Amino acid sequence: MDQDYRCVWCEGDALYIEYHDTQWGVPQFDPAVLFEFLILEGAQAGLSWITILRKRENYRQAFDGFDARLIAQYGDKKINELLSNAGIVRNKLKINSTISNAQAFLTLEANEGFANYLWSFVGHKPIQNSWQQISDIPAQTQESEAMSKGLKLKGFCFVGPTICYAFMQAMGMVNDHEVACFRHKECS
Repeated sequence: MDQDYRCVWCEGDALYIEYHDTQWGVPQFDPAVLFEFLILEGAQAGLSWITILRKRENYRQAFDGFDARLIAQYGDKKINELLSNAGIVRNKLKINSTISNAQAFLTLEANEGFANYLWSFVGHKPIQNSWQQISDIPAQTQESEAMSKGLKLKGFCFVGPTICYAFMQAMGMVNDHEVACFRHKECS
């Protein structure tokens, strides 16, 4: 296995390579990190992930470090502040969904545990895929469809099956590194 070979999607950008090599596909169980990524994946809808990755620190600052307790209480003043913040995607629907998702997160975390709930869609262990090339990787799966449906029933927004699958890939719920990628074995 070539230690220099990476999944082709991250080629050509140092930030993408760093993210790929250190975070993407690593199983994550911390509810706060899972919440942050669910919000970022929703913000990405209709955009490229690199756009959101470049704005990630701005998001952390704008959304109080993704503290769900604070976000759940945002009112019109904070929403207007966010809508004028050029460091994030200024989309009112996405901003409002972040607030409602924070409220849904707090309820789910208190009742079932956010990480426990999310990981239940993959049987509480990462699905190990063996994709040869990027074109083999699906945009969504039965698991991401089930997660999307479940999250919507729990009050979450911007959690369609494609967003949920990208989230599952990022959080290591599925190992979608190409087999030839040096990270595939490390994440299995």
